[in-house]
Amino acid sequence: MPTVQHCRECVSLTPCRGQEMLSRLRYRAALTRVCAMTAAILLAIAWLTPTSATERISNDSGGRIGTYLTKFSALRRTGQPVMIDGTCASACTLVVGMIPRSHICVTPRAVLAFHAAWDPTLYGAQLNKPGTRYLWSHYPPGVRNWIAHHGGLKSKTIYLSGRELAALFPTCH
Repeated sequence: MPTVQHCRECVSLTPCRGQEMLSRLRYRAALTRVCAMTAAILLAIAWLTPTSATERISNDSGGRIGTYLTKFSALRRTGQPVMIDGTCASACTLVVGMIPRSHICVTPRAVLAFHAAWDPTLYGAQLNKPGTRYLWSHYPPGVRNWIAHHGGLKSKTIYLSGRELAALFPTCH
């Protein structure tokens, strides 16, 4: 007569053979591993999904217009909201013309710094009239009006912040 063993999976006092018990334990271990791996994959997907991420602009001193056109065109395609939470200067200000107003918000720390476009030369910065016209053409009407009332795009930087900025763009909540 075979040896009788009892296990938790068996109905009370029903004999289990050693191989059946081992098979059930292996099944349970495999099922546990599959569940753990599925949970890990779902957590990784949730962690890496950028659908609700907000692009935060802070202390951006600007740079080449083309770099910002590429950056903000890609950002516009994602539909991500943009928070201006510090200085956004020079070419960075293209954000206000390239991202829909409904996707932009400003904090009390937000500052837009505008000036004419320029190119570096051996003799210093040289104003770039076509670049300045290009910047101007991309700003929304409210921003253009503010710039015009503050002397226009010149070599001197002008700063839009506080209540004047909050009057043009939604504040972040």
